[in-house]
This record gives sequence, structure tokens and C-alpha cells, in this order.
Amino acid sequence: MPIPAAGYPRAAAHSPRVQVVETTDSTNADVVAAVMADPAGWPHLSLLVTDDQRAGRGRLDRSWTAPAGTALAVSVVVDASTIPTALRGWIPLVAGAAMTTAVRRQLAGHGAEAQLKWPNDVLVDGGKICGILAEAVPGTFDTVVVGAGVNTRMSRADLPVTTATSFAAIGVECDDDRLLADYLEHLGDAVARLARGEGDRVHHDVEKLCATVGRQVTVSMPDGSTLAGTAVRLDGDGRLVVESGTLETVVSAGDVVHVR
Repeated sequence: MPIPAAGYPRAAAHSPRVQVVETTDSTNADVVAAVMADPAGWPHLSLLVTDDQRAGRGRLDRSWTAPAGTALAVSVVVDASTIPTALRGWIPLVAGAAMTTAVRRQLAGHGAEAQLKWPNDVLVDGGKICGILAEAVPGTFDTVVVGAGVNTRMSRADLPVTTATSFAAIGVECDDDRLLADYLEHLGDAVARLARGEGDRVHHDVEKLCATVGRQVTVSMPDGSTLAGTAVRLDGDGRLVVESGTLETVVSAGDVVHVR
């Protein structure tokens, strides 16, 4: 399905600016540049969306591409200026939780289950359907751009890895406008809770959706080492706490694999 001629009216009800482009290299790069050039033109929850992103970027400097029309790439502006500094690390996690909730609504009645993989990937029945990258606009810590790539109409043959999935691959027709509207609604609500200092509630909501907690995991750490153990909880900063024997390690960054 191409981008609808009517745009995204449901999403527009939750956003002051919905900009659609036919194709781009990176929605995140475009929005970061746009915010730097015209901050007032890109207020909180403004977004840029395309179904043809040519040079998407993910966490840990990974890149990804998808055939045109098979994935939705969206970048949303988050005004972090009202969020206490100690709680801003939750922004990527609440974005992942918001998208998990939006994906769950798409799956209602289909028997599949969406869960959050720490820190902010969305899984459906264990396969990755969405990845998220949050980055601060250079020169300020008060504005964050959150990019998400959702596999919508990607066939199984086009999936980049065996651990990926898509709505099409599980036989679900994605309503892109509703997906974006639900994502924006829940992201906006979560950011508002952070701004009110409701860190405990946000912690609870994210952890409840997180499939990583309680699982046996291996974590590829930034220094090249590997940590194996049980993911027992998220700490107050949203970091993953992994128990290995009698030792607990707090993981702030790393590539997590669910063992079982």
C-alpha cells in the first residue's frame, strides 16, 4: 500500500505537524537537521514519515534498508525540556513501550503477541518487527528525535534476518495511520508522566511490557566482552540488571539476546 493520498488524519490529531516524504535516506537525520534550522517549526510530537527510507540507522551504529513500500520509517520530536534530567534516560524506553502498545492494538484478534525487548525493540512472537533509535539534537539536551522503523508489508523473503518479522509475514494488514496515532498517543502520555516526575509509574509500565525481564540472556557489551545470566529487573534509570551467580551487573548499553 502506498502512502495514502489523504495523509494520516488520525496521527495528525495527536501531532502539530505530520510531514510525509516519498523517499529519504534517514528520517532521523532529516528531522535533526530541520530542528536545528527551525526549532519553532518542529514542536513537540511533530513527525516525519516515509515508506521508503534508503539508509536507516539503528542502535550500535547499525544500518538497515528495506524495499520501498514494505516498512514505515517515522521520526518524532520530543521536547525534553520539562523532563527532570534524571528521568530523560527513560525516553527511548517509553518510546519502545509506546510502539509495543500500538503494535498490540494492530494484532488484536490475531493471536500474536507483541512485547518489548530491552531497551526499545518491539518483538512479535519473538521476532523483531520494530527498532527504535533516539538521539539528542546537537547543541541541546532539551530536544530528542526518536526514530522508529516498523516492518509493515515486508514479505518473509525480504526479511533481512531470520530473527525479524513483519505484519505481512504473520498475515496481518497494518493500518499505518492507526499505528502512528496509537504510538503518538502513548508516547505523548508517557513523556507527560516523565515531566510530572512520575518515574516510578513509568518504570512499572515499561517493565510490565518488557519480555527481557525474567529471561536468560547474553549481552554483548560495548567493550567486546559477553555477559550471560538472568535479566532480573530494570533499575530506576531504566538500565537492565543481569544476575550471574551471586553477582548483579547493571547494563546501560549492549546487544541483548534472549536465550530462553
